[in-house]
Amino acid sequence: MVSTRRRRAQPGLFISFEGIEGSGKSTQLRRLATYLRGMGHRVIETREPGGTPMAEAIRQLFLHPPADAEPLTAPCEAYLIMAGRSQHIAHLVVPALAQGAIVLCDRFADSTMAYQGYGRKVNRDTLEAMNRFATGGLHPSLTLLLDLPVRQGLTRRAQDHQALNRLDRERLQFHTRVRRGFLELAEREPGRITLINAAHDADTVAQEIQTIVAGRLRPMRRVTTKRATSTPLAPPARRARSPK
Repeated sequence: MVSTRRRRAQPGLFISFEGIEGSGKSTQLRRLATYLRGMGHRVIETREPGGTPMAEAIRQLFLHPPADAEPLTAPCEAYLIMAGRSQHIAHLVVPALAQGAIVLCDRFADSTMAYQGYGRKVNRDTLEAMNRFATGGLHPSLTLLLDLPVRQGLTRRAQDHQALNRLDRERLQFHTRVRRGFLELAEREPGRITLINAAHDADTVAQEIQTIVAGRLRPMRRVTTKRATSTPLAPPARRARSPK
């Protein structure tokens, strides 16, 4: 179920959550994880930038640079994100998918296109090439884009008890460009990106997400069952050593 250009398909399921600041994607990711675990699935919750110790160190530098540091340039932002993504993909996402887990990721490549491509106006072709290099062509099978008006999202974010990061403090025009970028990406890839009205209450949004994901899981179960019942019996194979 994982879409890839250069890697072989993995047995797990890769789902990303996207949206502007304050869209509620982090909350909805946690709620979906709880729902899926209740169904008996193995679920990995992760985020970008971040997900591994090295990538989390990059996240800290990206979102909370030292007060006396010079401003990050737009290309530097892009390079930092891709460096973290390379670590994240190689050391967490791909191994988890290979073991059959459902990986839920808070932001992925669509955020890079929306924030650095549309928000910072970095050349999008360049970003796409950088992303292919960082990921080896790995894409989420499903992206849940939580959308709501920019002012509403920023108001929610300002009311959050967590400290604001440097992106939260960007001007309204920046966040407006980011939202437009997300919506254009959704128009371009309707088969992968599902648009969700995040202005609804959290319970309504959670129910919609659960329905969408359950619909994606049913075909996976049918394929797994068909393969299991149609495979002829074979002599026991030599037991492989567990990966370290």
